[in-house]
Amino acid sequence: MSVGARLAEAREAAGLSAEELSRRTRVREALINAIERDDFSLCGGDFYARGHVRNLSTFLGIDAEAMVHEFDHMHGGVPLPVRASSIFQAEKPIKIRDRHALNWTMAMAVALAVVVVFGVVKTMGGKGDVTTAEGREVSVPAASPSTSIVKAPEPPRKEASLSSPRQNGTVVFQVRAERSTRLTVRDAGGRRLFSGTLPAGKTSVWRAKTGVRVTFADAGAVSLLVNGKDLGVPGRPGQSLKRFYGAAAPSRR
Repeated sequence: MSVGARLAEAREAAGLSAEELSRRTRVREALINAIERDDFSLCGGDFYARGHVRNLSTFLGIDAEAMVHEFDHMHGGVPLPVRASSIFQAEKPIKIRDRHALNWTMAMAVALAVVVVFGVVKTMGGKGDVTTAEGREVSVPAASPSTSIVKAPEPPRKEASLSSPRQNGTVVFQVRAERSTRLTVRDAGGRRLFSGTLPAGKTSVWRAKTGVRVTFADAGAVSLLVNGKDLGVPGRPGQSLKRFYGAAAPSRR
């Protein structure tokens, strides 16, 4: 039995019309009717078709993974996963340099020189004999140098060479898969950063200017951390969802 036929059979067994199923799953009625005829041309591609098959199967109590596997078998097999490391690479190497390293060395040298000079003056200080015009020697107390405390300059605060995401507009998007699921990550311009399956327990991080666009095949299977803020789970289990996360402070949905 084909994928569409099994979904149609399960829907009828549940006593639901296509309209009722559409209202409960938020999948368009026309799309449900097409899928039940094994016509996936309205889904917008195999990735979205898998998401709809998984969503409908989960709602109707069918083994979603088995249904997706059957769909892949019908359409040429499971696509090879794309490694995030081969897609996203930093455009320029980041060099961390302490701008004040030289200034700090010079400041310490100056401070040490001042201390040495002060010590020499202190050691050689005392009474000096001076001969007057009359030929008499008088003892004149040497002027004691004013006591000064030389403090070593405080170490300069190391400047962070990496600006925070909000300062330079970069979005740091971290996702952890609580169970195996598929998702697609793109930057704000539409360039694909990742498309594939994240195994259960896997945590991945992407960075992109301005924002990231994410399509979740199962919104309840992942937890998110955006710009260091915990957003939790983006949706319900089995829900196919699209979200955009920008550089502004994200909020928990």
